[in-house]
Amino acid sequence: MHGRSTIGLFLAGLVAAATLGAGAALGAAWLLGGFDRGTTTVREIAGDSTSQAGFETGGALSINEIYNRSFRGVVQISTSSRSVPVDPFWSFGVPQEQQGLGSGFVYDKAGHIVTNYHVVADVVRGSGSIDVSFSNDASMKARVVGSDPSMDIAVLKVDANSRALTPLALGSSDRLRVGDAVVAIGNPFALTRSVTAGIVSALGRPLQTESGFTVDDVIQTDAQINPGNSGGPLINAQGRVIGVNTAIETGNSGVRGNIGIGFAVPINTVKDSVDELIESGHVEHAYLGIQARPIEDRLSRLFRLPVKEGLLVERVTPGSGAAKAGLRAGRTQVIVAGETYVLGGDVIVKADGEPVSTVEKLRDVIAEKKPGDDLKLEVYRGSERKTIEVELGRQPARLTP
Repeated sequence: MHGRSTIGLFLAGLVAAATLGAGAALGAAWLLGGFDRGTTTVREIAGDSTSQAGFETGGALSINEIYNRSFRGVVQISTSSRSVPVDPFWSFGVPQEQQGLGSGFVYDKAGHIVTNYHVVADVVRGSGSIDVSFSNDASMKARVVGSDPSMDIAVLKVDANSRALTPLALGSSDRLRVGDAVVAIGNPFALTRSVTAGIVSALGRPLQTESGFTVDDVIQTDAQINPGNSGGPLINAQGRVIGVNTAIETGNSGVRGNIGIGFAVPINTVKDSVDELIESGHVEHAYLGIQARPIEDRLSRLFRLPVKEGLLVERVTPGSGAAKAGLRAGRTQVIVAGETYVLGGDVIVKADGEPVSTVEKLRDVIAEKKPGDDLKLEVYRGSERKTIEVELGRQPARLTP
C-alpha cells in the first residue's frame, strides 16, 4: 500500500533453532556466540559535539543520568517454543526448539511488561515459555496478556512484588523533533542492558510489521539498535520513553547488525494498544479491505484521470466491508517510470469529508473508527463522482497477499 521497499528490513530480535534429538545445531551465524548472559555492558557513544549537545542543554539529563534512572525498568525477554517444521524431510519431522531473545520494559506496578509482538510471536502462535530477567539478575516466568501484531506490540505479565518493579516514565512522541537526542537501552546480542545514544533522524516513516500491516509515523534513529534490542525503550533527553525499538535497516548488504538506521514505534501509538490489551486482552482495529496507492501528477496526465490527487483502488479484499459496499478495483496494469499501477478501478478522493491524497491519510481516518462504524467515501468511477457508504470490518491478524 506504500511505495517503500521492505527489502533489507530486519526485526531486531534474536532467534536460534536447534533440532531436538538430531544433534545438529541450526543457529544462525549472526548470533555471535548465542545466548551468553554472563556480561553486562554499558556502551556510551560520545559522538560529535552536535549530537552530544542535546544531552547537556535545556535542562536535559546526561546519558549516564538517563541510564541510571532507567536501567532497572528494562528487562531481558527469553522465549522457548517448539514447532514441527513445515518440511518434514528437513529434520525428519522432529519438533524444533525455537529460542528467542529480546528486550522489554516495565509498564506499571501491576507487573505489565511491554515488548514487541515478534519477540514472543512463536509462543503466542503455539506453545512455549517466556522468562523475564531483571537488572538484579532475578528471573521469573511471564504470561502473554495480549498482543497487537499489526502494531508489533505485546503485553506480558509477571507476578512480582510491586516494590521490586520500576516502571519507566512515558513521554509524548507527538512532541518529538528531528535532531532530538535519544537513548536506546536493551539487550543486543544478549549483552544485557546496553545503552547507545543518538538522535531522531527522521519522523513519520512507514514500517511494515510481520503481520503485513503498516505502522505510520515511526521514529527513525541513529542510536545503535541491534538484534536483541527489540521491545526495548527509546528514551528522550528528559528520561522518558518515546518509542519501542523494533527494527533496523540493513540495505542489501546481508549484514544483520546496525548501519545507523533504526526504527521505533512511537509511544503514543503503543499506549493506545497497551491500555486496551491490559483492559480486555485484545485490540480491535477497523478494517476497510483495500489495497491502494496515490495518484501522481504524471500518471494523471498520461491516462487522463478525472483528478490529480486521490487514491487508486488496486485491490479489494473478498468479504471485506469494501467488497460488500461495491468498491471496485482496477484490472489494467501499466508501468510508468518503472512503477506498476493498476488502473480502471475507483479513485477515492475523500473519506468522511476529508480529502485523501495519501494512504497514510486514509489510514488516519480509519484509525479513528471501530469495527462496525460507517465510513463515507467519495470516489470517481470513470468520470462519474459517487458516494459509497462502507461498514468497516474487523482487521484480521495478518494481511493476506
